[in-house]
Amino acid sequence: MIGILAVAAVSVALFSRSTPAVDPAEEQRINAIREFQVRFCGSEDQARSTAYVSEIRLPSECEMPLAVEVDGNQVWYVSTKEGILGSYNIADARFEEENEIPSWPARSSPTSWSMSWAAKADDNGNIWFTDERQKALWKFNKSSQTFEVFSVPANLPAGIDFDSDGNIYFIGVQSRSIFVGDTSAMKNGTSEGIREIALPLEGFRGIDSKLITTGSLVVDEVNNDVWVSLLAFQQKGQLFKYDLDSGSVEKIVDLPVDLSSPVGMTTDLSGNLWVTDHGTSIFFKYDETTDEITKFVTSIASPRIYGGTTPPTAYTLPYWIETSPDDGALWFNQHTGNKMSRFDPEELVLTEYWIPSQNSNWAACPPGLAQCGLANGLQFSSGENGQVWFTEWTQNKMGRVDANKQVPISVDVPESVTVARGGVVEIRVDMDGSLDFAGRMMASSTLTATGMLGNAGGIFSEESVSIASGGSKTISYTFSPSEAISQGQYVIMLGAGNDDISVMKAVRVNIV
Repeated sequence: MIGILAVAAVSVALFSRSTPAVDPAEEQRINAIREFQVRFCGSEDQARSTAYVSEIRLPSECEMPLAVEVDGNQVWYVSTKEGILGSYNIADARFEEENEIPSWPARSSPTSWSMSWAAKADDNGNIWFTDERQKALWKFNKSSQTFEVFSVPANLPAGIDFDSDGNIYFIGVQSRSIFVGDTSAMKNGTSEGIREIALPLEGFRGIDSKLITTGSLVVDEVNNDVWVSLLAFQQKGQLFKYDLDSGSVEKIVDLPVDLSSPVGMTTDLSGNLWVTDHGTSIFFKYDETTDEITKFVTSIASPRIYGGTTPPTAYTLPYWIETSPDDGALWFNQHTGNKMSRFDPEELVLTEYWIPSQNSNWAACPPGLAQCGLANGLQFSSGENGQVWFTEWTQNKMGRVDANKQVPISVDVPESVTVARGGVVEIRVDMDGSLDFAGRMMASSTLTATGMLGNAGGIFSEESVSIASGGSKTISYTFSPSEAISQGQYVIMLGAGNDDISVMKAVRVNIV
C-alpha cells in the first residue's frame, strides 16, 4: 500500500527537476515533509538482527508503529501514521491482509500521527486499542473483521486492561482518573457504558493540576483490585489501589522523591507490584505486605547511543512492563537505553537485549555518524514460546526477542554485603559459560538515578572477560562508598555483556 508520504516523496522528486521559481509556502511544505520523513520514517531500509533479536520491515513505507499485542499466532500492531491495524502471522512469517481503521485523520496529513499507546486482546480474541487524537477506544471484531469506535472522556487515552468479567479499564496521559467500560453496555459511536472514577489529588497540593497525570494501570484479578500510578513528572509520584469490591481507593502509596515518574505497572506471580520509573534508570518492587519499596536498576546507557561516550546524565528510561505468560518473568523496554529487558523476580537476574537499529536523529550524535541514536522501541507484548515482540516507532520496523535462545553466561553474586561509609568490600562475581563468551564486566547501582556509582568507587579485578562453553570464571569487584553517602540499603547490579546481550544479578548492599 502506498501511503501519503510516498506520494509526497514522488512530488518532491518531480519538483526538483523543474526550473520555475518555487512558491515559498510550497517550498516550506516540501521541506517539512522531507524533514518529517528523515526523523520519523526510518533511517534505513535494512532489517537488522543480533544473536537474540530479529527485525522485520513493515509493508508500508512510513507506518510509525506503536501499540502491539501478541494473541496466539498473531502479532497485531497499530500504525499511528497510516491508520492501519496490521497483523503478522508468526507461523507463516508473513503479513496478512491489513485492516484500515475507518477514521484516522493523520492518514491524510503528511506530517502528523495519532499515538496509540495500548492494544489488548479480550477473551474472544477481539483487539482493543487507543486513539489519542480522536479521544477514542477502538475495537476490532475478529470474527466479522469490522471496527467499532467508542468516544471516551479520557484525555489522551492510554493503558488498557480487563478484569475477569470482561470490563475494560484505561487511563489518559493527561487525565487524573480511572475509566471503566462495561463492554456489554458500550455502543458503537457513543460513550455509553463508560464511567469515570476520579482519583484523590490531596497528595499533589501545590503542584499545577495540568502537570498531574495518570501513568498506567494493571488489574490484579486474584485480589480484584486495580493498581494505578499518578505523577507530576520528576516532581511527585503516587500509587493507588482501587478495590473493585468496595468501589473505593483502598491504599495510597507515596513514592520517594527520586521515583517521581512511575509509568509502567505489572504484578508478578507472587502478587508484588512492579513499576518502571520513566524519569530515571530505575525500576522497583512494591511489597504491599511490608509496605516496602526495593529499587533495581538497568545497566548504564551504552556509549553506542551517543557515538562513543555516555554522558553522566544519561538515563535509560524504563518504560512499560508486563509479566510473561510463559514463566512469570518481567519484561520491560528501555526507551533511551535501546534495549529490551527480562528480569527474573525470584533470582533477581536482569538480561538485556540490544535493539540493533538506531536513528541518529533521536540522540546527541556526532554529525555524519550512522550507528548512533535510538530505534524508539516504545511498546512491546510478550507472547508464547519465549517470544517478545516490540515496535520501533521511528524505524518502520517490528522486532522480536527470542528469549528461549540460550544466553551465553550465568552470573552469581552474594545475596547481600555490608560495608561502612569510607570502607571497602570485595564482592565475588561467579560466572559460568553455557556458550563461548567474550565481553566486558558491567556494574550499575541504585546510588544514582542513572545507575552510575556517584560518590562511590567500584573496580573489577578484570575489565574484560572470556569464558569458553562449559567453563567458569570468578572476578572480584571492589566497592568503596564515600563518607558522603547516606546510610541505607542499595542495590548493585553486577555481571557482564557484549554488543548483543548483558546478564547482571542484584546484590543488596547495606551501607552503615
